[in-house]
Amino acid sequence: MRSRTPDRLCAEAVDMARAEAVAAAGEAAVGEHLGAVADGDRVVTHYFACLEPAYRGWRWAVTVARAARAKNVTLDETVLLPGDDALLAPEWVPWSERLRPGDLGPGDLLPTEADDLRLEPGYTGEDAPPPDSPLSEEMEERVAAEDAEVTAGPPAGRPSPARASGTIAAVATELGMGRARVLSRYGLHTAADRWDESYGARSAMAQAAPAACMTCGFLVPLTGSLRQAFGVCANEFSPADGHVVSLTYGCGGHSEAAVMPKPPRPAPPVIDETRVDPMPLRPGRPDGSAEDAGQAGDTGPAENTVPGEPGGS
Repeated sequence: MRSRTPDRLCAEAVDMARAEAVAAAGEAAVGEHLGAVADGDRVVTHYFACLEPAYRGWRWAVTVARAARAKNVTLDETVLLPGDDALLAPEWVPWSERLRPGDLGPGDLLPTEADDLRLEPGYTGEDAPPPDSPLSEEMEERVAAEDAEVTAGPPAGRPSPARASGTIAAVATELGMGRARVLSRYGLHTAADRWDESYGARSAMAQAAPAACMTCGFLVPLTGSLRQAFGVCANEFSPADGHVVSLTYGCGGHSEAAVMPKPPRPAPPVIDETRVDPMPLRPGRPDGSAEDAGQAGDTGPAENTVPGEPGGS
């Protein structure tokens, strides 16, 4: 392009450009002429205001061109382009970046990329036992040779052990480690940061808690390396019930935060009617017993008689 000055013949073709815009969008959708811009040698784009309510700030762009040493202007293209203050749709974001926690519903499938940084292979190495191990091919051949010496019949007639049961994958499955991929160090760190942000020491609930979860009886510890910093809350009245919480998190439902007071014991009654009090029959003696006078019908004790008086000795 040798010049940014619009070509004279192309710049004067305003009526032709407007007619093409009206033919494409209709008379009611094309507004006033907004100007012309040189796109190249003998190539000019005319802009017209768009009157469509749904396209506020957009412009009709009609590009015209002229061949070298030609006097006839021809149409290049007609398009609708956004202006500086046009309403635009938000920038397209892939679904994997738009997905948020809680968006996955029943029946939905969330594919995981093969190179997901949060995961790593569950086991590495060849899927074969090491040499001289009880499951290796060499040891299997030795056992077969020894059996041939002591077992009747041709070796081909005896069933051979299934090698699939001796693979590393089969052994890992029996030990509960048969997952193809496990959490990587990056996956552990991202999960720990996410859990600590929701139920960590910096949350408002933890700041007002009387004690931390590490001393709470409702904490269920995790296994593995996360056990050092996280556990699961098992208090149904806690806001974190069933969630993974940091050991530095806390709430008002701490098992040792407030001990339930014992019910007060009633004061002893003034008149105790539940106890039997011994009552003396004869108040003359401390023990309340009466001495036997030795005679039936004796009306008084013998020691009360005075000699010389009636009844005395």
